[in-house]
Amino acid sequence: MKRICTILLGILSLSSCKENTKTSGPISEETIKKHIVALSSDAFEGRKPFTHGEEMTLTYLQGEIKKIGLQPGNGDSFTQDVPLTEISGHPSETMELTGPKNLSLKLRDQYVAFTQRPVAEINLSGSDLVFCGYGIVAPEYNWNDYEGLDMKGKTALVLVNDPGLGGEDSTFFKGSTMTYYGRWTYKYEEAARQGASGILIIHETNMAGYPWAVVQGAGSGAKLNLNSLGYTPCEMQGWVSLDAAKEIFSSAGLELQTNMMAARKPGFKAVPLPYKVTAGIKNEIRTNVSKNVVAMIPGTDQKDEYIIFSAHWDHLGIGAVVDNDSIYNGARDNSTGSAALLAIAEAMMKEGPYKRSIVFLWVTAEEQGLLGSAYYAANPIFPPSKTVANINIDGMAAYGEMNDLSIIGFGQSEMETYAARAAEQQKRYILPDQEPEKGYFFRSDHFNFAKIGIPALYAHGSFDHRTKGKAYAKEKSDEYRSTAYHLPADEYVEGTFELGGIIQDATLFYSVAKELANTQDWPKWKEGSEFKAIREAGK
Repeated sequence: MKRICTILLGILSLSSCKENTKTSGPISEETIKKHIVALSSDAFEGRKPFTHGEEMTLTYLQGEIKKIGLQPGNGDSFTQDVPLTEISGHPSETMELTGPKNLSLKLRDQYVAFTQRPVAEINLSGSDLVFCGYGIVAPEYNWNDYEGLDMKGKTALVLVNDPGLGGEDSTFFKGSTMTYYGRWTYKYEEAARQGASGILIIHETNMAGYPWAVVQGAGSGAKLNLNSLGYTPCEMQGWVSLDAAKEIFSSAGLELQTNMMAARKPGFKAVPLPYKVTAGIKNEIRTNVSKNVVAMIPGTDQKDEYIIFSAHWDHLGIGAVVDNDSIYNGARDNSTGSAALLAIAEAMMKEGPYKRSIVFLWVTAEEQGLLGSAYYAANPIFPPSKTVANINIDGMAAYGEMNDLSIIGFGQSEMETYAARAAEQQKRYILPDQEPEKGYFFRSDHFNFAKIGIPALYAHGSFDHRTKGKAYAKEKSDEYRSTAYHLPADEYVEGTFELGGIIQDATLFYSVAKELANTQDWPKWKEGSEFKAIREAGK
């Protein structure tokens, strides 16, 4: 405790310095920089829930919130308890595949595995391996990769993403725009519904949207789960590398690419592979409570209508060593969003009050599967039917101002109209998501608000640098994704961390919230959105 207090004293002293602040409109550059530097420092140990880093983060955020003058957002509390179970899994060093040619897949190099079952030990022994295509059951597309199969006791080997990827037909699984069926979370859930004992996803960088190193990092260390998942998960879940998958198929006298292409076509039939899978996981289990942080500016005559900002405060903590560093600082992901939310709250507090209430929500365990926002959605503090909109901030670009505002899930809701007006004030143009195949709409906390019918805006400048153009923006984006995303290299480095784009986006979100806060309008879901009926049923 003495160590915590000593470190916090230094950080909190930094945050209270009376320096001359730079501003761009209402948003303070110095405020944003100060919070990014603090939250992504080694002292916060990667901000993983259930760790010393969580204690540091919660103390820091609540201290800053109180300085701004925000009110508690959960009764008289600034936090919402999120009960979670932590499973520290220790998979066997090899996964044994017994068949025509016995194979031993090496942990981390060729496979990663974990379990969501809170048991001391998992033993998968002699489980039949079945290639189940994309592992999707989608009645609306007349698609069932498990048709005719009894998966009890078996292990499904499936592809990441969905069959529409790379196709020109936008009505077939939305073409290259990933559907929820393409997400690994869905594939784990569906395999469990099919009664499978295990599921392994074949990694391919373009199809997944991230390199194998990200899977390695996510597959190591402790994992958190909501105490109630709503279903019984498979005994073992995990990934295999592309090279390992090629070896599995070639050793069986098959060709992976041929089977991948066959899996894209309607009428695909699962392929039993001549292997039995054996692997184990020993677990250490801990149940505890993490916390969402929630604060607000109460409204006046429409105080029972709410606009909710969200940003996740967590990252991956201390994990596997990469380039002699084991602290996954998460400077961009998501110290930037957390810092921007503090700066927006500061600016809105100075200009308020507003007709509607403004809520600022920093959620936990996003990196564990959007758990903090999922818990909030299941246990909302503010009625969803009275929640006007969600504005989500995650992983802001740190390489300067942009000409574009890329909207993730473009075409979903009228929140785009508000964003377009604010973008026009900044001489920016709206750009639909340029990487729809990566499924970003399902990879941040706005998704859980959408699932309960609340129109959500998730957007950022990404693809057209204000002065250096599109090629430069792509170069910097690719560089971050390949060398820093979910790795220890996601750190704040003075001189290379440009704040202009972060300030630009934060100002835009501030403008959108300010407009919504003083109107009686309710943004709607657009025709064709899968969330439209949810909203209408709730109202």
